[in-house]
Amino acid sequence: MRNTVYFLLFLLFATSCVTKKELVYLQGERLNRNTPTDFQSNFTAYKLQPNDVLSVKVLSIDPEMSSMFNIINPNSAFGVSDPGSMYMSGYTIDTEGNINLPVIGKVKVLGLTPTQAQELIQTNLNRYITDATVVSKLISFKISVLGDVKNPGHFYIYNERANLLEGLSMAGDLTQGANRDNVKLIRQKGENSQIILLDLKDPNLVQSPYYYLMPNDVIYVEPRQTQLKRDNLIVLTTILGLISTGSLLYNVFK
Repeated sequence: MRNTVYFLLFLLFATSCVTKKELVYLQGERLNRNTPTDFQSNFTAYKLQPNDVLSVKVLSIDPEMSSMFNIINPNSAFGVSDPGSMYMSGYTIDTEGNINLPVIGKVKVLGLTPTQAQELIQTNLNRYITDATVVSKLISFKISVLGDVKNPGHFYIYNERANLLEGLSMAGDLTQGANRDNVKLIRQKGENSQIILLDLKDPNLVQSPYYYLMPNDVIYVEPRQTQLKRDNLIVLTTILGLISTGSLLYNVFK
């Protein structure tokens, strides 16, 4: 009985070992220590959609003029870091693609990049003030990271060119038991959802159009098969230990 237990434990241990090849990101023979390897970027600027929230602040040397356009003091607004406060001070894009600004009125920003939206708002503002500057930022850039990461949750991003690895780093990186071959990215595309599988070990990942994050992306990291085997090994070890102990006690009392 004892030999059988040891043999089964050996088999489970051998099949649940983790190798370096399973853990390292961006592997490949093209990469070397002496010269950088160039990869073409496939970054596409985000196009604004309904329910996105923009922060729009008007800066002017004349406080009275800027106060006509700003809901709250623009100087204090830029210091706000709480997402809830930023949401309350922002402008939500309605179902028709408009934001409704004080004095200026409705401005259609649907389908524009955040930079283009800022330029359009500036153009509309110039009809009322000639010495003011518009600063507009997308403040509803949120991602969710789930699964085998150290700190799963949702995170707000203040960088329009944030990438997948940055998003994972916000969640504390992957655990050792995480599967780096099949990271799932769920992305909203209009009324539909897209799911794409990404391999973190492939250096060509940086050329993928899914390498750069978009608002409302969800990243799911599944466990590796070896991790599941390791978890099963713990359970089986406990069960076999109880069986072995029970057998020993049976033989003693017999």
